[in-house]
Amino acid sequence: MASHPYISGPGNVSQMIGFLRKNFPATVTADTVRKLGLASNNESYVINVLQFLKIIDEAGKRTDVGLKVLTTHNEDQFKAEFGKLVKEAYADLFGIRGDEAWTMSKNDLIGYFRSADKTSEIIGSRQAGVFIALSELAGYSVPSSTGAKSKPSASTGAKKPAKKSAATETVKAAETKVENVNTSSKSKGDMAFTVRIEINLPAEGTAETYDTIFKSIRANLFP
Repeated sequence: MASHPYISGPGNVSQMIGFLRKNFPATVTADTVRKLGLASNNESYVINVLQFLKIIDEAGKRTDVGLKVLTTHNEDQFKAEFGKLVKEAYADLFGIRGDEAWTMSKNDLIGYFRSADKTSEIIGSRQAGVFIALSELAGYSVPSSTGAKSKPSASTGAKKPAKKSAATETVKAAETKVENVNTSSKSKGDMAFTVRIEINLPAEGTAETYDTIFKSIRANLFP
């Protein structure tokens, strides 16, 4: 059996502690969780977390330390005191990783809990989720698994500017050639001549790109 608590929705734990900070009844049971509309059919898992932190005892009665911490009004003081509860409850983890445990990635936490409790990947992930939720209440931010920012893919981030650039350059080239034609017509008088205009359309241009090119040609070539 897992020695560290887990639940499929760790946000329910955070919400429950939020409710208890506003009003901490003398006894907290699964029925209390149910009446608050939290963790449907998983109320006992929320209770397990509260007992693991020693906020309530095995009978569901609030403990002195639990009452002291959850009634701390100043937010910074609450985070500090709540952090102490978490460190004491997860003494094994902090004994190995020290304060670095606060900022371990979820993958690292899953690995630790699976190794410590011999749990499945699903249970280990839920255990990690509970610890992360508690860490956030204590004022710590757990990084993502990779810690890397997402980069624009080649199909979106790189090609869009290229399309715009290609269309702009094509329009400019067409305008330049048309301008040369107009100049020639003025200087040559009645001289007849033939004009051939080459337009290199971008291979990945959109309908909007093509419309822009031909509108420019119409405006400059046929005034």
